Amino acid sequence: MLSGTPFIPETITVHLGTPDSNAANVTVNFPAYIKNVASSEIFPTWPENALRANIYAITSFALNRIYTEWYRSRGYDFDITSTTQFDQKFINGREYFENISHLVDELFNDYVQRQGSVEPLFTAFCNGTTTTCSGLSQWGTVTLANNGFTPYEILQYYYGDNINIVKNAPVKTSMPSYPGRELELGSFGNEVKTAQIYLNRISGNYPAIPKIPSIDGIFDEATYEAVLKFQEVFGLVKTGVIDQATWYRMTYIYTSVKRIAELDSEGVRLEEVMDKFAEDLRVGMQSIEVQILQYYLAVIGAYYDAVQPVSMTGYFGEQTERSVKSFQRVFGLEQTGIVDRATRNDLFRAYNGIVESVPPIYTAVALYPGTVLKEGMTSEAVKTMQEYLTFISKVYTNIPPVNNTGYFGPVTKRSVLAFQKEFGIEQSGLIGAVTWDKIAEIYSDLKYGFDKRPYQNPGYIIKSQTEGE
Repeated sequence: MLSGTPFIPETITVHLGTPDSNAANVTVNFPAYIKNVASSEIFPTWPENALRANIYAITSFALNRIYTEWYRSRGYDFDITSTTQFDQKFINGREYFENISHLVDELFNDYVQRQGSVEPLFTAFCNGTTTTCSGLSQWGTVTLANNGFTPYEILQYYYGDNINIVKNAPVKTSMPSYPGRELELGSFGNEVKTAQIYLNRISGNYPAIPKIPSIDGIFDEATYEAVLKFQEVFGLVKTGVIDQATWYRMTYIYTSVKRIAELDSEGVRLEEVMDKFAEDLRVGMQSIEVQILQYYLAVIGAYYDAVQPVSMTGYFGEQTERSVKSFQRVFGLEQTGIVDRATRNDLFRAYNGIVESVPPIYTAVALYPGTVLKEGMTSEAVKTMQEYLTFISKVYTNIPPVNNTGYFGPVTKRSVLAFQKEFGIEQSGLIGAVTWDKIAEIYSDLKYGFDKRPYQNPGYIIKSQTEGE
């Protein structure tokens, strides 16, 4: 969850003991957890303002554990423990005090936040009698409430004036922050941007890890080198690929160096968690990301009979929704018509399977390799694009020719920018699915006298296991 803005999870998994104990886990809905802890930690006879202040603190503490993936990033299969030695008191199966239950129903999706930061504050607290700490004193809140302090003023007294109370945070189904697929050279998306931010901040404490100059969500050579060095520094297998182990080690180290799970946290700034790419694609959207989706669906639909074809318009209308639903049906996903993480990952896997399995004789022009091409990269895909651009430049003289070296240097970037300008594509200098497809279209038309791309009657059909059943 660290890779996005906070929300209230529908459920929380509690380990009924210390972290390394052989105790059971229980998963309960989040309001029930807060009611249990509040009924176990504080007294229902306390003044209401004291109760409210404590519920804010209990909620924020739990959300910080979930947001930082404090335990899951260390390999545990739970979100929080039931012991006050590490977390807050939870008694499985206990009954709740009625007035506390009503207050939690009102407050469970509110939490404390440090001004200028987005994460739920690590609201450390103790009872203030048998134990004391630098955070909130539970019994101290009673005195303050009796002296007329509001819940917000009580929290300010313990956590400082520079706090906010976030009201009515959205409730969503929680999922692990790991994207569910390995990130490697050419990968792109919000998860790559998150990894780049993690690595650059970690490099401040571990200067052997090189800084990534461009935080753009595209896994380039600089990102690859930073991942390699991170893996070396922290004893992971050096692959340059962000797998689940690398992702969660980065999450753990990032949380540690920024002290996000501490009262004196450095804080997570809004710009660190703002998505560069739309997270979910759905009906009504219009963007280059929708056009990229349509390219994938068009190719997959050409090779899988049961996936409906779609036109590349950039608008997510009924045709695209039907195509998405047909894809979800073929690949055993819930047929929502919304492109969420699970659908996106299966789209990538299905498309890459086509790239790897379709014989070249069935394609007049090369399939998009599934990775964004960017200045500084070297690959056969770059060489292919250089060949196509040079051929195109014979007719479109505004587009400079390039040598087919396979290295994406400044000359290639200028040619790509000129092509994008000529054909009304966003001038990024990057070759993603949309630019690749347009280059392939123009090349095919000029070279063969017709537009023959991989999703236009390819003559090679892949039968999925689902279709064969």
